[in-house]
Amino acid sequence: MTTNVTVTADLMMSVDGCIAGPNAGIGNPGGDGGLRLHEWIAGLASWRERQGLTGGEHNRDSEIVGEWFDATGAVVMGRTMFDTGEEPWGDDPPFRAPVFVLTHRPRQPEVKRGGTSYTFVTDGIHSALEQARAASGGRNVDIAGGADTVQQFLRVGLIDEIQLHVLPVLFGEGLRLFDRLGLLHQELEPLRVVHTPNATHLKYRITRKA
Repeated sequence: MTTNVTVTADLMMSVDGCIAGPNAGIGNPGGDGGLRLHEWIAGLASWRERQGLTGGEHNRDSEIVGEWFDATGAVVMGRTMFDTGEEPWGDDPPFRAPVFVLTHRPRQPEVKRGGTSYTFVTDGIHSALEQARAASGGRNVDIAGGADTVQQFLRVGLIDEIQLHVLPVLFGEGLRLFDRLGLLHQELEPLRVVHTPNATHLKYRITRKA
């Protein structure tokens, strides 16, 4: 097992901490109004390249998103996120890396085009992380979401770095990333703050974990 791999989480968020609007679910993955958190990324050159598209803006936002993609060697996600994204991601998903899906419903592994594969892990987050580290080629393991999956990893101190793309919007209600963490105390070392017209990009290293 590769143990010196950095475990990251990289998410879009409203100023009041929501990563999805109210009523989020499989038929409404971003929740009511949740598109506001993601629409800024669709025009970036780095994002479009990952979707097999050309063009797009070459700016600081695109550089930051491109860095995230390039640094990621494997991905862990929850089953709800997978079920929501499987159809739109199609046969050539944007991950270009092994993806490990946490689930209680066993399913055979699948290999897609472009380097993406799906492995369905039924024995918990530690097993998923161990497999992702081994498959990462020494690059980062990204805990993609959703909120419940990121919260599980945070509660047991398994995330090393977190990057938040904070959009200038208030939701008031919605799915908050840092709910349901219990009595948690983790110290954060600021690594980078970048302001752009689209978002404020905050990157932290977790230096002392619960």
